[in-house]
Amino acid sequence: MPILTKIKPAWLDKKINLRDCGRMKALLRGLGLYSVCEAAACPNISECFSRGIATFMILGGNCTRGCKFCNVQKHAPCETDDAEPGHVAEAVKRLGLSHVVITSVTRDDLQDGGAGHFARTICSVRSLNNGTSVEVLIPDFKGHIDDIDKIVQASPVIIGHNVETVPRLYPRIRPEADYNRSLAVLEAVKTLSQGAILAKSGIMLGLGENDKEVLEVLADLRRAGCDFLSIGQYLPPSKRHYPVKNYISPDIFEYYKIKAKELGFKYTASAPYVRSSYRADEYINPENQI
Repeated sequence: MPILTKIKPAWLDKKINLRDCGRMKALLRGLGLYSVCEAAACPNISECFSRGIATFMILGGNCTRGCKFCNVQKHAPCETDDAEPGHVAEAVKRLGLSHVVITSVTRDDLQDGGAGHFARTICSVRSLNNGTSVEVLIPDFKGHIDDIDKIVQASPVIIGHNVETVPRLYPRIRPEADYNRSLAVLEAVKTLSQGAILAKSGIMLGLGENDKEVLEVLADLRRAGCDFLSIGQYLPPSKRHYPVKNYISPDIFEYYKIKAKELGFKYTASAPYVRSSYRADEYINPENQI
């Protein structure tokens, strides 16, 4: 596969229009909620916010881990807000969302990693929003099966957990995570739900991986039972973060999409601006699935 220049290419030209974000930000602040769209400095934020779509980030705004690619704050964790599940449900209702994605910071300080809070949020959203499908993007909960099962028992439609990159880069990119543990989370979702819940994962390109490594990750994810896959270009949020090693051309993203289809993924989104929850409702559209 060709290695591209470090000069930012013409196809990465998306602009953020803060005027498109005002209504959503006002709603979130009014309910005391966080969005990963803001915390992760997502380049798609104005597009999604202008459409009335946000990915809610529960359990506070501070993460207990220090992944080198991530823009979420790394400070002492916040107090858990018992009212947060209800506030997320209310926000979903006000926005009229038919599909919602809920994620969180990693909370290694909590006994269950925040799994119970996740489950309560799922149930609150469902109780107030009949017909809304719920997707969650979860941390690894240190691999504790009981914690993963709490979320499975709440029965979201999709449980996602991102492997983010190839295993060789974990010590540099995700020093507190473990590649095999992340695969085991996805396996647990499928096993505990007896296949009833769809599993999703995502990787970033441009961190220094090679083609062979990417294809091995795709194969590993399918063996773990992963149904859906997102592949996007890594864009460092600031000069303090892990530097981008190369920019990947759209045709290479299309190549990986074809390879993922050959492996049996039900749906794969693969393009430079793809992110885990970007256009998440498209994954569960039967017309898009193989």
